[in-house]
Amino acid sequence: MTDTTPYHARLAGEIARQIDQLAGHLVQAPPREAAQIIATVLDPDGGVLGRITTLLATASHYAKDRTENRVFPPEVWLALGRAANELHDVGLDLDAYADTFRQLARRTAAGGTAPPPKPADGSAPGRGR
Repeated sequence: MTDTTPYHARLAGEIARQIDQLAGHLVQAPPREAAQIIATVLDPDGGVLGRITTLLATASHYAKDRTENRVFPPEVWLALGRAANELHDVGLDLDAYADTFRQLARRTAAGGTAPPPKPADGSAPGRGR
């Protein structure tokens, strides 16, 4: 039987499966690898979290256009926009910790065990609300 699911829907499903795989690897990873995974997820420029936020923002813009044509109800557009905004805010909150995870990954790579990273002060350089 031929799969009639459109390519883009299959792609989204595959990405979701890969995120599940990544979560499984994270649970079993040694500290250095776990720090690398988390740093990559939180990377504000090319990380997973930022790209998912961008995807939701894109979906919101798409839904807005379809709302104007009465294809989608306005609640869909608003919910997607709110989700993108909230995820963006979460990303900003976590930006302060991205460097902590990068440093932890570097320290454990160089010296075997890492001293505990200093706590973030709650503000990330170059990013603000």
